[in-house]
Amino acid sequence: MIDLKNTEGIYFIGIGGIGMSALALYFLHGGFTVSGYDRTETELTRNLSGEGCDIIYSDDDALLKGIFSDAERKNKVTVVYTPAIPSDSKILAYFHENGYAVYKRSEILGAISAATDTLAIAGTHGKTTVSTMTAHLLKQSHVDCSAFLGGISKNYNTNLLLGRGSFTVMEADEFDRSFHRLSPLIAVVTSLDPDHLDIYGNRDNMVAAYNEFCARIRKGGKLILSSRIRDEIIVPDGVVCYTYGTGPDADYHVTGISRDSDMYRFSLDTPSGVINDIHFSFPGKINIENLSAAIAVAQLCGVTNDEIKKAVLLFRGVKRRFDIRINRDDIVYIDDYAHHPDEINACIESVKEYFSGRKITGIFQPHLFSRTADHAKGFAHILDRLDEVILLPVYPAREKPVAGVTSALIYNNMKLENKRMLNKEDIPAALDIASLDILLTIGAGDIDTLVRPIEEKIRKEKGL
Repeated sequence: MIDLKNTEGIYFIGIGGIGMSALALYFLHGGFTVSGYDRTETELTRNLSGEGCDIIYSDDDALLKGIFSDAERKNKVTVVYTPAIPSDSKILAYFHENGYAVYKRSEILGAISAATDTLAIAGTHGKTTVSTMTAHLLKQSHVDCSAFLGGISKNYNTNLLLGRGSFTVMEADEFDRSFHRLSPLIAVVTSLDPDHLDIYGNRDNMVAAYNEFCARIRKGGKLILSSRIRDEIIVPDGVVCYTYGTGPDADYHVTGISRDSDMYRFSLDTPSGVINDIHFSFPGKINIENLSAAIAVAQLCGVTNDEIKKAVLLFRGVKRRFDIRINRDDIVYIDDYAHHPDEINACIESVKEYFSGRKITGIFQPHLFSRTADHAKGFAHILDRLDEVILLPVYPAREKPVAGVTSALIYNNMKLENKRMLNKEDIPAALDIASLDILLTIGAGDIDTLVRPIEEKIRKEKGL
């Protein structure tokens, strides 16, 4: 068990990551001295600096300050790192070589999980949206919660929520088997599409890891599964399982979906009765399914149906998850974090359903060489659904380049004629705003740094 009783300072290596930054904020609010390193300054790191966190952007242990530079005070310091940090990091080596207490992010989350009633949301895609929806439903009710989110909630403009009560919402990340550190009271599994095969080798091993995660649910706890994957998950003894989906056999199933302008209306059959006439303005029918998972968790935590309906109406979404930046009759701009073929397909399907009949241009930045190699044909097939595609170079994240693995693997498998490959710095200058109808930026790398310049160019040329 991790004991922070004597800790005064916590150092985060990779502090700018969405999960790491939430932990850093958590400990800042807890009164600890918090510092960190990341290779790039971002809005997240700037916000942390504004909260009083000292951050450096060079992997140089000579730049460490205060309590973190004094090895004689190592017993007062806890170091947290993300697996995305290269093993040859000089700062990480300094802390290891000098005998500091060094933990993975997942170990710290596991310690927090053990001390609270954790609501853990897992799945190869959808978990950030479902986590944020779940946190919002609880936050807007008499129940309340705290939450560590994998995205920035547009309702609260943060990835960390602190609240009263015992419930803590957490994303259960399958990368590096991090979710095996958690001990949830309630767990959700949204999907089992093959991903992180660099870690698992094949889908069977990945599914086995999800079953190991489910085995960590506390006795007397609950498991909520997408009805599509029910047959692949083993329900542990002493755990009650519910399913959700659009089919009538699901325990939580959606009925009577209709659309009135920019608002969906539907009902949700639940084990405790029907929630009628739910109004939901977040785009994409897939998000109605995501919402049904969040409602299931909220109900099991004691949120009332009236509280659920009110909170659903107020839900504004997550930055970089079908994030509509501009919505006009003459141009729409949407930014999305999708980085797996199934996620991109869901995004495109939502665009086609919500903005029927319009021309769609997509800018896609592949994320990881391993994922590009595993899914090049799948990416090509999905991107062929668009009217125009611009491919950016692969974003490496934690990986070293792999010979022969580039965006050209996807490009050469595409049948779409209206396609091109550009460098990130060529955009947005290369965009002909007058010819655009719907523009999507898609990817989990640093494509997010293009969002503001693109949006500013559109607004300038459209006179917005």
